[in-house]
Amino acid sequence: MALVIRIDVDRPYGRAPLVRHLLSRISSDLYFPRVERFGYLSELRTMVEWMNEAGARSYIFFRRCTLPSDSILEALASGRHEIGLHLEDSRSLDTFLAEKALLELHLKTKVNSMSKHGSGGAKYGFHHYAPYEPERYIDWAQKASMRLFLGNLENPTLEPVHVSNGLLTFPSAFWLEPYWRDTKKFTVPWLMEHSRHRDIVLLLHPENVLADEALVADFKKLISSLESRIFE
Repeated sequence: MALVIRIDVDRPYGRAPLVRHLLSRISSDLYFPRVERFGYLSELRTMVEWMNEAGARSYIFFRRCTLPSDSILEALASGRHEIGLHLEDSRSLDTFLAEKALLELHLKTKVNSMSKHGSGGAKYGFHHYAPYEPERYIDWAQKASMRLFLGNLENPTLEPVHVSNGLLTFPSAFWLEPYWRDTKKFTVPWLMEHSRHRDIVLLLHPENVLADEALVADFKKLISSLESRIFE
């Protein structure tokens, strides 16, 4: 049993300093080119380097505004990570299929895993549809013959579920950032103990983790101490 590392790539240029925050908003709502010298996906690049050094594998989910650059794709291929869709416009089956097709066109390969951007609260950008409706996403993933859906609930004791057509779903995750976690009940030692006996999703966002030295230390400890897995 192992960690199932889930990385949601929400911000193309991070959140700080202010100019990078503005570039992220422009990229999300309108358009801005992928310019690595301005820090495009720089936090993700750092995390992928750490995982590759530790031999850890992960699922990395991209929005329409965070499509991986060629150099990021090379690093992901080197570490044998899997790319998934971080669904943003979830208004309908058609909008889901359009986002999936956009990512597949960029990657030139089929996408087999998905997650949802946002958990039903705030609206994050012009293209974002805020409601969180996991039953619909599971149905769409089945129709698209996908293999994995990772949900946004915050109780990591919930077990994964195998549904029809070969789809595996994890309804919940251990959120590394403390804003979405019961930090008294679900501690990093709790995760280290329980993931030795069953698969648990570890969910994180690169720009949040790299902004906090304690979260960086936790992440490095987890990837160096525990096995991580991809469902082949």
